[in-house]
Amino acid sequence: MAILNFLIHLFGATMLLLFAVRMVRTGIERAFGASFRRLITSQKGTFRLVPLGVMLAIILQSSAAVTLLVAGFAGTGAIAFVPGLAMVIGADIGSALLIQILSLQLDWLIPLLLVVGGVLFLKTERRALRQAGRVILGIALILLSLDLLRETVEPIRESGFLPAMAAYLEKDYLTAFIAGAVLAFVMHSSVATILMCVTVVAIGALPLSVGVSLVFGANLGSALIPVWLSRGYDIEARRVPLANLMLRGTAALIALFAVNGLGTPAMITNLGGGQGLIVLHIGFNLALLLALPFAGLLEAPCKALLPSDSSGDAVLQNPAFRSLLDDKAAQTTQQALANLRRELLRMAGVLTDMFAPVMQLYAVPDRDKAQEITAMDDVINAALDGVRRYSAGLHRDDMPRDQRKELRALVDYAIAIEAAGDIIVKRLIPLSEEMQREGASFSEEGRSELEYIHGRVAANLAIATNVIVGSDLESARQLIEEKAQMGKLERKSRKRHLNRLAEGDADSFSTSDAHLETAYMLKEFNSWIVTVAHPILDREGQLLKTRLVDDDTSASKSS
Repeated sequence: MAILNFLIHLFGATMLLLFAVRMVRTGIERAFGASFRRLITSQKGTFRLVPLGVMLAIILQSSAAVTLLVAGFAGTGAIAFVPGLAMVIGADIGSALLIQILSLQLDWLIPLLLVVGGVLFLKTERRALRQAGRVILGIALILLSLDLLRETVEPIRESGFLPAMAAYLEKDYLTAFIAGAVLAFVMHSSVATILMCVTVVAIGALPLSVGVSLVFGANLGSALIPVWLSRGYDIEARRVPLANLMLRGTAALIALFAVNGLGTPAMITNLGGGQGLIVLHIGFNLALLLALPFAGLLEAPCKALLPSDSSGDAVLQNPAFRSLLDDKAAQTTQQALANLRRELLRMAGVLTDMFAPVMQLYAVPDRDKAQEITAMDDVINAALDGVRRYSAGLHRDDMPRDQRKELRALVDYAIAIEAAGDIIVKRLIPLSEEMQREGASFSEEGRSELEYIHGRVAANLAIATNVIVGSDLESARQLIEEKAQMGKLERKSRKRHLNRLAEGDADSFSTSDAHLETAYMLKEFNSWIVTVAHPILDREGQLLKTRLVDDDTSASKSS
């Protein structure tokens, strides 16, 4: 029972530490995120970027966050390989300095920080003050979590379990090194991991030698984090995190064997457990600056391990099939909404390319074209997933009501575009293939009717694309009017088709199901694409809440 109680308290204190570090980073990103992009891309010179990396890591409370920012800019060509690696090395130094700051005995500040941060976050409406309150609360929670960690470990310091584990790790420093790396990777925060190690060593629960191995392992783990998180980035963006892993991992292993082979330096031992670990960690990261003049040598191995894709695949090479959403850097809400509109324009463009040749497939079989359209639908599906993730990452609590409504409308229309694409791939193309297998063809009148409906829908899709850009009220009204007209066209086509059946038209009889379903699917396709007009008309009070006749009006007429 005592062990279970200890584990619960330990995990609770650790989760509070992770939450607090994330809370500080989130507050700063929301307040100053747009400035980071300008700051990083405006700096010139390799060595000038090192202090910038130091500053950003202290502000963001995370070297991994800075590494991902740099990776994003490297992927777009905004920052070169060596300057990017220089900023990442600086970020690791800043992260080490942050640990020194947070390890100071500042317990007396906790109540004051909680009061000030709570008032700013809960009682103010200004965005900057609210985020400042979030940051202050996060710092208070970091200090509080470290206190809880000390209190949790203190009772078991004299137990039989902890000394036995410490004795084993002291003999097997490689296992301690791996444990530090795994801990940092699992916690996704080198700051939290090393703070925890420093706290445990400072109270004597683990010897300094074990702490040294854990800290070197945590340096390896912290370099693994951005490599893992950037796995979905472009190839060029992933090279900087990989180079940092190669450099930091190699240096950590060399330092591990050197310290355990030659002994911990006397200066570190004399400083005491916790402070000695911090100084060692800072010194290790400063020593990596010596490798900066040779950082260019890592570019060739990274290019060999992550070669650029030159296969010429059409989907990858066509700019229309690449996402326009940039979720690798913090943005303002207006920028985020603008990015979403651009992404919807891209999706609408792909949908237009899918829809244009549909009626040709009914007349002339073209398996390659059908497969190309299906591949385009995969692009739209991937784009919708990106829109969902991107919108989920935005902070709705800080948005005004009109921006929240706009965000919801943009996501809803992305869903509508995806649904329209499914109609092409899952209904219209299979219908055309079925007709080709059966050797059937529409009557001349039936084909003409369907092509006319198809042309009207294509024109409405073009209008809907313009509405995405300009939110034009007149175009929105035209789309809704076209929706009503499309219903009439579908019903008229169905009536004419039934008349041809009654007259004994053989072609109409053999393609009856295909004709009726194609007309209906074209109408459904149109219904999805015109939904872009609904939020605009609703905002302007020009959309009816219901199509039902009011009960009072109906009663008065019947009487």
